[in-house]
Amino acid sequence: MELFYAPTSPYVRKVMASAIELGIAERIVRLPSAAHPLKRDERIAAFNPLAKVPAAKLADGTLLFDSRVICEYLNDSVGGSLFPRGAERWRVLTEQALGDGLLDAALLGRYEMTCRPSEHRSSEWAGGQMTKIAAALDHMEATVADFGSGITIGSLTIACALGYLDFRFADVDWRGTRPALATWFATISQRPSLSATVPAEG
Repeated sequence: MELFYAPTSPYVRKVMASAIELGIAERIVRLPSAAHPLKRDERIAAFNPLAKVPAAKLADGTLLFDSRVICEYLNDSVGGSLFPRGAERWRVLTEQALGDGLLDAALLGRYEMTCRPSEHRSSEWAGGQMTKIAAALDHMEATVADFGSGITIGSLTIACALGYLDFRFADVDWRGTRPALATWFATISQRPSLSATVPAEG
């Protein structure tokens, strides 16, 4: 599989962490992308109208996007357990949605304050995104006991979301009032899939 990626994308991190957990990371050929909110990567746009990473091409020509689809494909390709079946599936998918939602808000807030010309920036808009982030963190703190000890797409997504806050919002002390979540994150961050995919400028 060929994967268009950016090293700082938390959604790409989720894909690569999933691949490592599933033991198939070596099967992925990573293609650096110049995708940016203000600049389309035409190689991706040729098959993904959103022109966003992650986006994948399979050996048989199948085209996949976004991270949710790619992660589920990887899991199904090896009969993995990141996506459980039955009632447990809905809990895990909801956890994935919570992590993705936190990331969506974080990215929108960051783009507002870094990509938009300063004279057009809205502190109210950015503040609204931070409110969503805080609410998501509070919900994680209240439900962290339900995450379980196993590794699922839900727990991986939430871990990637928290890692993105550390990377791009280092001044946000989310651990200060959420000790259970902080302890959980410290433990899961030791997994090779997450320690090997910590984002860095490059």
